[in-house]
Amino acid sequence: MDVIGLKPTQKTVVTGIEMFNKLLDEGQAGDNVGVLLRGLKKEDVERGQVLAKPGSVNPHTEFDAEVYVLSKEEGGRHTPFFKGYKPQFYIRTTDVTGDVTLPTGTEMVMPGDTVNLSVKLIAPVALEEKQRFAIREGGKTVGAGVVTKIIK
Repeated sequence: MDVIGLKPTQKTVVTGIEMFNKLLDEGQAGDNVGVLLRGLKKEDVERGQVLAKPGSVNPHTEFDAEVYVLSKEEGGRHTPFFKGYKPQFYIRTTDVTGDVTLPTGTEMVMPGDTVNLSVKLIAPVALEEKQRFAIREGGKTVGAGVVTKIIK
């Protein structure tokens, strides 16, 4: 198995699976399980990393996305954002800072707008096209998006 994201990808073998303190032979996608990984300590794995079949998911730092920016009435931003905006991107169970690049000719994005933009994350995250994410700022959700293209 591969442990993907936030750090260099680590290779390991699953030696045990538990659910509610009972040993299992297997876990299904979506199950909340404990996993014993050969050769890794608890501190070697962080929240937000993904455990996957080798080669099935890759870590990425740059992508294009379609994003909806929540309006003030929806609990989002009260003001527009501009080039150089660096919010938190909440992807699966991790949040990582990303640098937003607006489309050519776009100077600002207003609350309530839908926009296509590019993102460069400060750490690699397991990403796939069509994956959904939230944009957060100061502990509150200010936008929602979907990955349209993996760049790097």
